[in-house]
Amino acid sequence: MRRKPVVQDVADDGSVIVRSVRGFREAENSCRRCPLYKNATQAVPGEGPAHAAVMMVGEQPGDQEDLTGKPFVGPAGKLLDRALEEAGIDRRDVYVTNAVKHFKFEPRGKRRIHSKPNAGEIDRCKWWLEQELGLIKPRIVVALGATAARSLFGKSMAIGASRGRALTLDDGTPAFVTTHPSALLRVREEDDRAAQYKLFVADLRRASAALRKKAA
Repeated sequence: MRRKPVVQDVADDGSVIVRSVRGFREAENSCRRCPLYKNATQAVPGEGPAHAAVMMVGEQPGDQEDLTGKPFVGPAGKLLDRALEEAGIDRRDVYVTNAVKHFKFEPRGKRRIHSKPNAGEIDRCKWWLEQELGLIKPRIVVALGATAARSLFGKSMAIGASRGRALTLDDGTPAFVTTHPSALLRVREEDDRAAQYKLFVADLRRASAALRKKAA
């Protein structure tokens, strides 16, 4: 028997309104809100518990994520898993997603090189992130990098000036800003990479402490 679609409604501009977490893959693969769908293998929806306590928002899928259809399965995802464990955040209670759902890249020979989403692409894809926030209703949100911060807060934010502070989204949800784990992987000097990783874990520990406080 063919499974019935789980999307249930559309907005005035034809964009799908999703009623369950399971519906995002189907809905996002039909998305034509920006041109990125044309070259990507598929949309990569968020993944995690339907009512996760923590939502981690990254930039966009990478090459491996684009091929598998799953977020944070590449090297950056493995680094994030390690940092979450050190910060005392249970990975099983985390919903991971991206501000932009399709992989934007530039071909270079046989390789596909990551290309940063522009403001228009971020803003057009915010439709999906807002729906995820509304369905998951996380107690804490963490923006991983400048693209995620722009999508969540609606403006450009400098990571250095924003990290380490407890912020608040428009709906009142506590939020934190930190670097994207992929940025740590690009740091060449071992000592610098270790120092940046330590700051990253410290940011996640602040989010963990806020989560415990909120649950108390």
